[in-house]
Amino acid sequence: MKSAFLILADGTFFEGKAIGAEGTTIGETVFTTGMTGYVETLTDPSYFGQIVTQTFPLIGNYGVMPQDFESKKSWVRGYIVRELCDGPSNFRCEGSLDEFLKKQGIVGICGIDTRALTKKLREAGVMNGMIVTGECPEITEELLNKIKSYKIEKAVESVQSVGGKSLPLVRTPLLTTPSPRGTPPKTPDHSVVLFDFGAKANIQRELEKRGCQVTVVPYDTTAQKVIELAPDGVMLSNGPGDPAENVNIIEEIRKLCEYGKIPIFGICLGHQMLALARGATTSKLKYGHRGGNHPCKDLQTERVYITSQNHGYAVESSSLPPQAKLSFVNVNDNTCEGVTYTDIPAFSVQFHPEACGGPHDTNFLFDRFIEMMN
Repeated sequence: MKSAFLILADGTFFEGKAIGAEGTTIGETVFTTGMTGYVETLTDPSYFGQIVTQTFPLIGNYGVMPQDFESKKSWVRGYIVRELCDGPSNFRCEGSLDEFLKKQGIVGICGIDTRALTKKLREAGVMNGMIVTGECPEITEELLNKIKSYKIEKAVESVQSVGGKSLPLVRTPLLTTPSPRGTPPKTPDHSVVLFDFGAKANIQRELEKRGCQVTVVPYDTTAQKVIELAPDGVMLSNGPGDPAENVNIIEEIRKLCEYGKIPIFGICLGHQMLALARGATTSKLKYGHRGGNHPCKDLQTERVYITSQNHGYAVESSSLPPQAKLSFVNVNDNTCEGVTYTDIPAFSVQFHPEACGGPHDTNFLFDRFIEMMN
């Protein structure tokens, strides 16, 4: 294995071994605490522009299975693991993680102290980084400025698939399975418009399991177009980047809210943009919430649920308008995790009730959405 180096924007560097594609990549370095679900992590569009660090030490032990993909390809800028398993064992395995990274053109590094890296990011906050394979470049002021200057922009626009259709997988020897999307019900009970801001495939699967005919529409679909489709409900999906950047999308969501006759359910980025459309504000978290073990309290029942999360921004609870009721809070840092709107049929959550892999504690929120459409 070739040598590889991770260089952070503050000059900190780690030496390890190269995995995946060869070359150089720059991105926002983040960490996720998930103990499983690395296939879903790598194909989640919400990680667009980011170099992802897995805190769990051994990654790749069950290989890669395209049936579990959350989108048509990997969107990460780079990948960091402590130990990469090169002999996966699972009856569903269709290839190794290293093969997948190579085919997707993802530059990665293994063999570094991911615990030390995670502690660094927790203390200093999320920062940009560079992974380079081969020889380590001289760490000059010019190089650090290049790393620091990287910025995630036009994220939602960049992760678009074929709007309005199921996501096809790229056909390669490793990826031989059809679309990761679900199977439409033969006799649907409800029709749902799913805004694709970088939607995870499992959102559509969960809706279709409950008898919904799902129409996936592009991020720039107008409110008027949605109203003309006359759906029973609207789903605002997850996605990458700064929610406040999406000014035009937020304006269309505001118009849907003003229309006020179609139930709306927002998840992650959809939750944030719905709040922005109602007059709230968002802010960037120091190092974000990423993993499958985040406790959230339901303020109505006082029950705590373990949730899957992947976000770097949060809705400011203090900025919520009078008609927005805080419904869930993060037990760790008390940030906003859910909002219910009292003047329109709408609610949203910051975490992922469709989590796969991850806890299914909050899967019932899809049933709540069905009841709202009823």
